[in-house]
Amino acid sequence: MQVIRLLHTRYRLNDLERSVKFYKEILGLKEVRRHKSARGSELVFLKAPESEETIELCYFPSSGPVLVQPDLTHLAFEVASLTEFEQHLARHGLKYSDGPHMRPEGSGGFAFIDAPEGYEIELIQRSTIAQHGGAA
Repeated sequence: MQVIRLLHTRYRLNDLERSVKFYKEILGLKEVRRHKSARGSELVFLKAPESEETIELCYFPSSGPVLVQPDLTHLAFEVASLTEFEQHLARHGLKYSDGPHMRPEGSGGFAFIDAPEGYEIELIQRSTIAQHGGAA
């Protein structure tokens, strides 16, 4: 037997509400549910508008502080325009931690920002050609 689909990815945090605010206000994710697990973890599930998979943000202080190692893991999200997203970040007093890096042939690009706990977020723009009426 094999797995059927990816349901969610879990990230444990030190400050649940600060991270929920970031994922909702900066990335535009929607909170789909929130509850406390049987062992006492506070869980918030979020998803991107066009995704089925969710991100589970977990606050479980009795397991010790979270120390995110650099370049350990990241989440990747598609954006329509890295330039417009950069302007959105600036309005919130934020900026890319790396990039944007655009491909010279117009096939898109990528950039990174850091979430409050230090988890890296990759933002991918698929194609600049397709956005301007050309073939992708």
